[in-house]
Amino acid sequence: QVQLVESGGGLVQPGESLRLSCVASGNIFSIYAMGWYRRAPGKQRELVAGITSSGITNYADSVKGRFTISRGNAKNTVYLQMNSLKPEDTAVYYCKAQGSFGAQWGQGTQVTVSS
Repeated sequence: QVQLVESGGGLVQPGESLRLSCVASGNIFSIYAMGWYRRAPGKQRELVAGITSSGITNYADSVKGRFTISRGNAKNTVYLQMNSLKPEDTAVYYCKAQGSFGAQWGQGTQVTVSS
């Protein structure tokens, strides 16, 4: 099994940046992809960005050019660098890991973009 812990959320003004971190523990060698999802108030959870074990990335159209997903050297950490944040980016952000165990979610971290 795999456990995920997210951090880095907070309150920022429009145009500012935040970096989210997700640290995986447990059977991390069974992970083949990780990603960030978000759920805004009154909306369904949606994919923000994903990265495979080989480094292939994909992004939601709404964040392309502003957000960057990356992995740490130890491969058990995934980051989401969020630049030029907008009020519509306000949501709870969740880390997800996929592997031979199926899927595992983190507890979520709140990101609020407001002036």
